[in-house]
Amino acid sequence: MASDRTIDTGTGQLICAVRDGVAVITLNRPEARNAFSMEMSAALRRMIPLCATDPDIRALLITGAGTAFCAGGDVKNMGDRRAPTDLTHDERFRVMQERHHGSAGAIRALRKPTVAALPGAAAGAGLALALSCDIRVAATSAFAATGYSRVALSGDYGIAWLLTRTVGPGRARELMLTNERIGAERGAQLGLFNRVVDDTALQAEAFALARSLAQGPAVAVGYMKDNLDEALDITHAEAIDREAERLMRTQGTADHKEAVRAFVEKRNPVFTGR
Repeated sequence: MASDRTIDTGTGQLICAVRDGVAVITLNRPEARNAFSMEMSAALRRMIPLCATDPDIRALLITGAGTAFCAGGDVKNMGDRRAPTDLTHDERFRVMQERHHGSAGAIRALRKPTVAALPGAAAGAGLALALSCDIRVAATSAFAATGYSRVALSGDYGIAWLLTRTVGPGRARELMLTNERIGAERGAQLGLFNRVVDDTALQAEAFALARSLAQGPAVAVGYMKDNLDEALDITHAEAIDREAERLMRTQGTADHKEAVRAFVEKRNPVFTGR
């Protein structure tokens, strides 16, 4: 893998560093609990396509600076916002589409493994961002909340879709309607969080996980994510057929051949992503 490096995001509100094949993206507005600003959102939308196409990046880790992951929208500034008078309703809708599809939507669509490391609050759009990742590692101090009813908003960034598929329709309705604060242990029980670790160990353990995923067979991982994405929307027979087609494709990869050799030779495989 290529040497470690930092990537200029265009703003100090978002930091991106590549290490051991992992792109670590840090939401960096700790004074605002890493709530989304226009500047941070735009930078995130620029970074995700770069991570998708950079061959040296094999996994993505998203975290927040300070004691929060992301508090969602910047509520303190919401009262000062005004809908642009020079844009039509449809134009404003398209702007919103671009923001939401380009961040949470793009992360979920990424065919590389994604991990969210949550040092604290994941609320509203921040919760949607975390749920868009494949695996969520939470510190013991972390908690989740939907937050939308508190500010009289209906939800965004695909939160209802993500919650329904993560915790089931009944729990998703409960969390959206009540805005209950869910601590780390209960979040793990519900499936919001995959792992809970000590606060001091969060970044090291989440990075170790992301690094191990980055060392995996990239082509096979991409097809695994295709299979998993389709699992709730197609029949069992369709799933068998599509899995068989993708399995045949992976059988022809260099990584599969390396894995077989490594198994026979009783060593760990070294995957190249081909």
